[in-house]
Amino acid sequence: MKRVLIFFLLSCWAWAVDATLKIEKDVDQRARIAVIDGSGLGEPLGRKGFEIFVADLKITGHFLPEKEYREGSLEGGIDPALRSRDYLLKFSLKGSDRGAELRVRLLKGGDSSLLFEKRYRIASKARYPFLIHRAVSEINGHLGFTSVDWINRYVLFARYTGKKESEVVLADYTFHYLKPIIKGGLNLFPVWGDPQQRSIYYTGYSGNLPTLYRLDLYTGKRTRILDSQGMLVCSDVSRDGKRLLLTMAPQGQPDIYEYDTRSGQSRRLTTFSGIDVGGKYADNERDLVFVSNRLGYANIFKKPLSGGPAVQLVFHGRNNDSVDVHNEKVVYSSRENDNSFGGGKAFNLYLTTTGGDYVRPLTSGGINQFPRFSNDGNTVLYIKRSYEGNSIGYIGLTTNLSMLFPLGNQRIQSIDW
Repeated sequence: MKRVLIFFLLSCWAWAVDATLKIEKDVDQRARIAVIDGSGLGEPLGRKGFEIFVADLKITGHFLPEKEYREGSLEGGIDPALRSRDYLLKFSLKGSDRGAELRVRLLKGGDSSLLFEKRYRIASKARYPFLIHRAVSEINGHLGFTSVDWINRYVLFARYTGKKESEVVLADYTFHYLKPIIKGGLNLFPVWGDPQQRSIYYTGYSGNLPTLYRLDLYTGKRTRILDSQGMLVCSDVSRDGKRLLLTMAPQGQPDIYEYDTRSGQSRRLTTFSGIDVGGKYADNERDLVFVSNRLGYANIFKKPLSGGPAVQLVFHGRNNDSVDVHNEKVVYSSRENDNSFGGGKAFNLYLTTTGGDYVRPLTSGGINQFPRFSNDGNTVLYIKRSYEGNSIGYIGLTTNLSMLFPLGNQRIQSIDW
């Protein structure tokens, strides 16, 4: 039974990835912008920086950056041939053993007036993508557009490296920056431990029992939290970091528990004689949303944390096996027929609310799974598999823009944002 439960949970989170890139949006209202690399000849970060600038500007939903790579002077005005653009973004990106430095200048297309200028530095050269993300998010805010500060955040994921081997990795949202932070053994299901992204929780399988650990990313201190028979997964953390939602199976039956980090005590939240997994805090942390097979197939349910019956939240689809929640917003993956994808099955993402007020499709075709909300709830991260390859996707819920980034030859096990 324990092997069956572990296989079920691992299969819900495990997939292989490759890569593709796609943009979908009505671009009529976006500002045209040309990006010019002023890093100088021989600077290898220049071309890479250009590609990230283009991606960042696109994903804001407010700009239509030109794909043509251009080099030029950081100083001075605008080439007359580019005056018809709404904006011109000039940048210089350079790296050394001491880190990376970025300078940006935003000019208005018509009269060449300077709208924004700033210099950014970072001590690690490898983290140069975060300089670009910060610059674009600040330019976006300077022009009065809706915030896209989420592009500055880390993505956290686990990937397989061999038989019974995996590592936990930090990345920027484009996956240009990758840094393994936990190696050796089987380390799975990492989640952020606080909104500031200073700590993480993850499950280690190096001993006889699955064990939950907390890792402080700034000090490197690892703390053992608890262990459990069968399975042990932290699926969500309260905003104040004082409570954890755990899936455990101490008697062979997976249920959801809430663990108090101050007292070290846990309480059982579900008691169904089947499978309850993947708990998420909802409705200002008054309710619990989770995946259960109590209908004979995986579906999404909700119940009050204070006690009470579980109620069916989703009435669409016959296999809804992954879910995420941001206050009242709920995003889930649903398995369904898809004649366009080899005549077989597809997994599409849908947006609803904890009140079940509406259902909004977010994807169509292919296999789209493991959705995660951004910290502001306005963007959804997910994994997409299709004929063109596999990738990490982002959907802007307010901009209606979707974008896919390549993931390379990586076997991703779970992901958090």
